[in-house]
Amino acid sequence: MMIARWSIDVRFGHKAEAVGLMQQWLREIGSQIGWTPDKVRLLCGSVGANESLLVSELQVADLAELNAAWDKLGQIAAHQAWGKALEPHIVSGTPRWEIFRVL
Repeated sequence: MMIARWSIDVRFGHKAEAVGLMQQWLREIGSQIGWTPDKVRLLCGSVGANESLLVSELQVADLAELNAAWDKLGQIAAHQAWGKALEPHIVSGTPRWEIFRVL
């Protein structure tokens, strides 16, 4: 089992909008690629982490499952529109993926 984390830094004063867009993405787009509420959770920085940090954490079986989801994601037009809607709310250059193995 693996945990895939996608993180972004949210612009000051934009956290509510970014969280709302992330929740919308999970309902409307993530669900189309199998990223259901039992596999995904949203986190935000609190103590020891920047308050601007917003993380989507996903449980996958392996890298093949993650890659298959990414392939499907690239074919969903709504994902591209969502990315453009999210862009004004995040700090440019901060989106990143981290993949962890569960021991």
